[in-house]
Amino acid sequence: MNSLGIDITGIGALSGYGWGAAALWDGLSTGKAAATLHHDHTRPGQNPVWLAKVPDGGDQSDGASRFGRALRGAAREAIDDAMARGWQPGRRVGLIHAVVLGEVDEWRNFYLHDGGQRRVRDYLTLMPSTPVSLLMQEYGFHGPAMNVSAMCASGNAGLLTAKMWLDTGFVDDVVFVATDLSLTPENIDHFVALGVGVVDVEPQEGCRPFQEGSRGFGMGEAATAFVLSTRSSASYARVLGGSMTHDAFHATSIDPALTQVRACFEQALVDADVTARQVRYLNAHGPGTAQCDAAETAMLETVLRSLAQVYSVKPLTGHCQGAASAIETVSAVMGFERGLVPAAPQVSDAHPLLLDGFTTAEAGLTVKSSLGMGGHNSVVVLAPA
Repeated sequence: MNSLGIDITGIGALSGYGWGAAALWDGLSTGKAAATLHHDHTRPGQNPVWLAKVPDGGDQSDGASRFGRALRGAAREAIDDAMARGWQPGRRVGLIHAVVLGEVDEWRNFYLHDGGQRRVRDYLTLMPSTPVSLLMQEYGFHGPAMNVSAMCASGNAGLLTAKMWLDTGFVDDVVFVATDLSLTPENIDHFVALGVGVVDVEPQEGCRPFQEGSRGFGMGEAATAFVLSTRSSASYARVLGGSMTHDAFHATSIDPALTQVRACFEQALVDADVTARQVRYLNAHGPGTAQCDAAETAMLETVLRSLAQVYSVKPLTGHCQGAASAIETVSAVMGFERGLVPAAPQVSDAHPLLLDGFTTAEAGLTVKSSLGMGGHNSVVVLAPA
């Protein structure tokens, strides 16, 4: 990539804290997790569970799907925000949608409640192209539109794809959306069975990245959107560069040699044309699992030479799966404008470089890492505007 960077000029976010970026920031600032107790009375003995689900809301004219309403709600907020800051769409506006499990609720209803029978027009709402098409139609955008998927790293993958499109002049602007509303009972059960999902206790009791006593991650949902441009007059932040690699090692585990994780961090700094000394914060993947904590601690202490401090948003928002790195990036970006780092508070003995709660930001860059299931490594380098 290797350009001067691209601007984030509009943001939108839905989370367990509610609809809107302001709700996300206000929730993070409390230092309390977004999760609440949920009961499923059809499954005695397996509930209640702690989940940070996106609450009902949005424009009912967008249809019955929570997923579709969330996608379009986040995108509208980002587009409105960018326009309020002076952005005018160019001739070729592209759309990138990061998604891992799309329309989970409606596919579940299709099979379990509708018996596989629907009117054609209702069946088409299940297709991953439909919400993307409807958003393009709403705004009259005619650039390329596509979905990207790299498991938990999908948010970083979308940002880096957007940067490539803009660097090459393929588009004038990009609307990037990451959506994951996939907390059905079946999905929750399988992450718990994998030994990584923790839903039987309050999130900060179970999810303690870079701290003693962590069992894994709490589970969350999110829809997050960005307007990205090289023609911004008022941006929140700049995406300077980044990198992606793949372990090619295991379906769930990180290669203990960390060869490709290390290469990803190193290549990201080279691509952004920065040095470790310029990095002040590592916004970590930080799910609180032993192997991810070990991998990112190693990168903090070696590639970043223990010059940066580290934090994770997941104890607060939950692990939002395909939208995880995107909502964590939005959190960092909102912090840039406010001069604060939105770290979760410490709850037990921790790595000495772990931030303890909201912290006044110091000058320097933020590296956003995300290590997706299956070996997807990704790192994005962010600078305040």
